[in-house]
Amino acid sequence: MAKARALDKRRKSIRNIRKITRTMELIATARFKKAMDRAHAASAYTRRITQLVADLATSGLEVKHPLLEGREKTERAVLLLLTANRGLCGGFNGNVLRAGFARLAELKTQIPQVELQISGKRGIAAAKFRNMAVGETFTHFEDRPSFEQVEVLANGFLESYAAGKIDRLDVVYMRFENVSRQFVAVETLLPLGALDGAHAPAEAATSQYEFLPSAESILEEVVPTSFKVKLFKCFLDAAVSEQVARMIAMKAATKAAGDRIKYLNMAYNRARQSQITGEIMEIIGGVEALKK
Repeated sequence: MAKARALDKRRKSIRNIRKITRTMELIATARFKKAMDRAHAASAYTRRITQLVADLATSGLEVKHPLLEGREKTERAVLLLLTANRGLCGGFNGNVLRAGFARLAELKTQIPQVELQISGKRGIAAAKFRNMAVGETFTHFEDRPSFEQVEVLANGFLESYAAGKIDRLDVVYMRFENVSRQFVAVETLLPLGALDGAHAPAEAATSQYEFLPSAESILEEVVPTSFKVKLFKCFLDAAVSEQVARMIAMKAATKAAGDRIKYLNMAYNRARQSQITGEIMEIIGGVEALKK
């Protein structure tokens, strides 16, 4: 049996750990609420503008835009992984990385040149550990990504696609539906014709559009905006999912620390009782020796 002093020291250290995990749980809860409000606020707009582009692609109108048209032959592709800068968030990073690396292996069998780009220090470290070639990396997207930050990244992708430097863009991220459901999503954002709903039957699109002053001028504004908003929504979903995962992980860690402290309390009491009993027996033995 361990000595009472060692058990007491270990108990104090676990109490300190419990304070840290409890604090991290509260911080993650507060950040989750703010991130969830931002994600919900952007959801309706993202869904509507994405549906608008999908309707235009299937409405039968003579609308053409380079971002809506796929390449005859895909030679160069970019795969973007959205991970976290920090750990202690359960399986958030691991799930995204597993899905991302599987998608990378699949793309390499179909496309000659595939570039891996990663957002988040955890994903960068994982790729470095596996000796994987990584193109651009991003570490400035924290738990509150701004539209201005994402717009700079989106403009770079749009310019590369328009110039023919890339033919396809895939994004792997954790999609947020509600507090109890988040799942890894793998989506093709470029060309925009690959977005959800863009391949719906033509007869399903019942909306009629009139373009003033011209279809070209409106599409030049709507189509790139649709891509930027969609990419921004991916970052928002990843941010709120990260906070949910950290909140759950820290809650479980706090509970585990509390259970461990209860066990150490019982072990400490038994060790202390055994120590006191031994001291009493030594005193009694000394008294008996003096009597003789």
